[in-house]
Order: sequence, then C-alpha cells, then structure tokens
Amino acid sequence: MTDLLAGLSLRDLETRNRIAVSPMCQYSCDPDGLPTEWHRVHLGSRAVGGAGIVMTEATAVSPEGRITPHDLGIWSDDHAEALEPITEFIRDQGGVPAIQLAHAGHKASKERPWEGHVPLQPDETGPSGAAGWEVLTPSPDAYPPFDGDRPAMRKADAEDIEGVIDAYRAAAERSLAAGFEIAEVHAAHGYLLHEFLSPVTNRREDDYGGSFENRTRLVREVVDAVREVWPDDKPVFVRISGTDWLDDRESWDLEQSVRLADDLADLGVDLVDVSSGGLHPAQSISGGPNFQVPLAEQVREGADVAVGAVGGVTEPEQADALIRNDRADLVLVGREFLRDPYFGLRATGDLERDPDAVAEEWPVQYRRAVQR
Repeated sequence: MTDLLAGLSLRDLETRNRIAVSPMCQYSCDPDGLPTEWHRVHLGSRAVGGAGIVMTEATAVSPEGRITPHDLGIWSDDHAEALEPITEFIRDQGGVPAIQLAHAGHKASKERPWEGHVPLQPDETGPSGAAGWEVLTPSPDAYPPFDGDRPAMRKADAEDIEGVIDAYRAAAERSLAAGFEIAEVHAAHGYLLHEFLSPVTNRREDDYGGSFENRTRLVREVVDAVREVWPDDKPVFVRISGTDWLDDRESWDLEQSVRLADDLADLGVDLVDVSSGGLHPAQSISGGPNFQVPLAEQVREGADVAVGAVGGVTEPEQADALIRNDRADLVLVGREFLRDPYFGLRATGDLERDPDAVAEEWPVQYRRAVQR
C-alpha cells in the first residue's frame, strides 16, 4: 500500500516523499520582482524540513501579472539568475524545486495584504511607494471587487492573449534555466486563467468565451506553450479551482474541472493540483480539515491524471491517510508549513517506525537531536 513517505514517480523525476509545499505568496520582493534573502531562507528551510517538493509562490510571468508590486517574478534573465542559487540549495537538501507560473489578471495591481490589499491605480502609489498599473481581464464588466475600488482595467484583445501565451512560454524557459524541475501553471483562485475558465467572469463572445471549449482555450494554449519548451523528462502541473463555490449561478464547477483535467492530460500535464474558489466574494465555502479533498478525489476518479490535494491538512497521519486511501497522489501543505517548516521531518518521525531511518532523513547537522 502506497503511503505518504513513498516516492512519487512522474516521468524521470522521483520525489523523496509525497509531501509538497503549496505555493504561498510572500509579497516580499522589491518592485523589480527579484527574490530576496527572505525567499532563500523561506524556501530553503522547507527543503531542510523534509518536503519532497518545494514550490515557489505564484511567480509572475510579466510585470502586469503581479498581484502586488512586491510579487516574485520570472519575466527576465535576471530573475532566473537570482533564483538559481535557491533551486540549487533545495536540490542539495533532497527536495525537488518547483515553480508556479502565474498571471493575476484583474486581481492585479493591489497593495499588500498588510497594507490594505486594495486596488492601486496607475497614477497612485501604495504605502511602500510602488505604483499601480492597468490590469488585464477577459471581461471588464464582470469584475467582482473583493475590496475597494475597481483597478484600471483593459479587456484582453487578440494581441494581449498572444502576449500572455508568449510570456508563459518564456517564463518556462527561464524557469528551466534557473534549475526548476517542475513547472506549474496557475489556473485557479480567480486569477487570469481562471477568469477565462469561469462564465462568472468570462462574458466574451469570441473564440475565448461562451462554450466550454472556448473558455478553456487560453488555459490549453498556455499549457501547450509551456509543455513545448519544458523537457520531456520533467513534469508539468496545473493548479485549478475545482469549483467556484457559486451554486446560485452558472459558474465553474466540478464536472467542468474533471473534463478539463482530461484535456490537460492529453496535452502532457502530469498532475492536476486541485484547490478551489477565489473568484468571487459571494463564494460560499465551508472550511475545515480536508475541506477541498473531495474535489481532488473526484477529479482523480474521473480523469486519467495524477492529482494533488490541498486544504486543511495539518497532521502527518491525516496526509498519510489521503495517500493510503487512494484519494490523492500528492499532498500539498500550505499554512502548516508556515507554522512548522519541518513538517516533512515531523511526518517521517510520526509515520516511520524505525528510529534509525528517521534519523537518516534529518540533515547531518541536526541529526544529534533525533538519534538514540
């Protein structure tokens, strides 16, 4: 029976366990989008802490694709060069470096959460002195403001769409140069690709709106572009929102997610990372332990692709049960890794019965703390 501590094989890659650090925004860059020492320590400590996969926060494929002026980016060779020491350290600690490629769409140009998280206009600066910009959206009239005023918005035209696809392709090439082993396309949480997927935010009448095929076109074209430049021996992931949690209207739902997952598998996607929501303030979500796992489980049952589960996972035994019971192939842990950077090592200690085997998982510098 497969368990949490078993390696996961995807193409030529094998992880040391089935625990991944879920992408979590840090909002800790200067407006140039370059990683700082914060990122090196934050990501590196989770690799030291036993995670099988260490994934960056949502990393913007273009300056306009940032959520805030302080988001991590991958839109230039300077970004790739600055990220390379981080990926090298993650590998040296036994982890697999992964990057989430993202475009925030009409949720872009905002202040950081601890500065109010309200939209920044192009002619104004936030508390940190960084300026806002015009944001891209499939349908400006469908924008659902979570907080504050609407940002300055532009409906994506054919040239914009082609630019987004090209930006993802170039970002994937730079991510490879930086040493990442997994590229994940972010198509969840109300950001640009999710905005195109959902009829709540996509009211277009061209080839990118209306039918399921049209609304999923941009995601498929982006994935195709990434897969085109990503080596055949390395995996590509896609994160989706399994549902908008908007049952009172036509919206993105689980049935469409299963259908999309099958389409993504045909394009060479190796794992679908199933989260949910984030599109609209009217969403109705009941949280709690494993609250999103049933979405991942149903995608796994309905589509021929590996699936990652996330949401309310805080204990090793809980994560282990998801793998042992064939509910998911990978467990992505978010906030618990913020509370406990050594969650992966704690899981090894709690689940592995051989004390010597547990000690071997710890960095040699720390091993005295767990040896008998």
